[in-house]
Amino acid sequence: MEADSFVPYNPTTYSDDEIKTRAEEFHQWIDSRRSVRKFSDEPIPIEVINNIIKAASTAPSGAHKQPWTFCVVSDPEMKKKIREAAEKEEYENYHRRMNDEWLGDLKPLGTNHIKPYLEHAPYLIVVMKKAFEIEEGEKRQTYYTNESVGLASGFLLAAIHHAGLVALTHTPSPMIFLKRILNRPKEEQPFLLIPVGKPAENTMVPDLKRKPLEDVTAYY
Repeated sequence: MEADSFVPYNPTTYSDDEIKTRAEEFHQWIDSRRSVRKFSDEPIPIEVINNIIKAASTAPSGAHKQPWTFCVVSDPEMKKKIREAAEKEEYENYHRRMNDEWLGDLKPLGTNHIKPYLEHAPYLIVVMKKAFEIEEGEKRQTYYTNESVGLASGFLLAAIHHAGLVALTHTPSPMIFLKRILNRPKEEQPFLLIPVGKPAENTMVPDLKRKPLEDVTAYY
């Protein structure tokens, strides 16, 4: 990259004490995020969704290719089609594809193949990954595609939480039906299906505990 294509970077700086406080405050805030399976159908302004997606698109990506497309679905008929197709795949998962260990691990979550939130949530965001790009009719490769789209999805979830909304990372495998329903181009593949909205009244979530720091960290 040519030197004249760089611009100065002037981040906000903090004292050591402020850094400690901000890090702990962020942990406390993000720790309150939960996956929700019961959504209100209360409308959400599209401007909110657009800003959430813009925030997600600030994620780092291999060679800055930004190999993602966020498909925003609010049309009731299309949401119904997605739910029907997802439940068909999920029925196969719960009744044939998943082994006993997998089903046992899911039991505390109280999940099954019925997915009403795919219609109740005001928006579905289908995250598509681009295995390659088409530029001026030519096929161009992307790099670290899964890692890049995974990072953008993490930013997306944080932005949803920051806006005061809730979400669920839904992965009805296989997800190829999403590409067909949304009529996406050949270079895109479904990565995540994320309902977004406000929680339904009196929503309950499983009483889960996150792994402690010592179980997820190694120091050298």
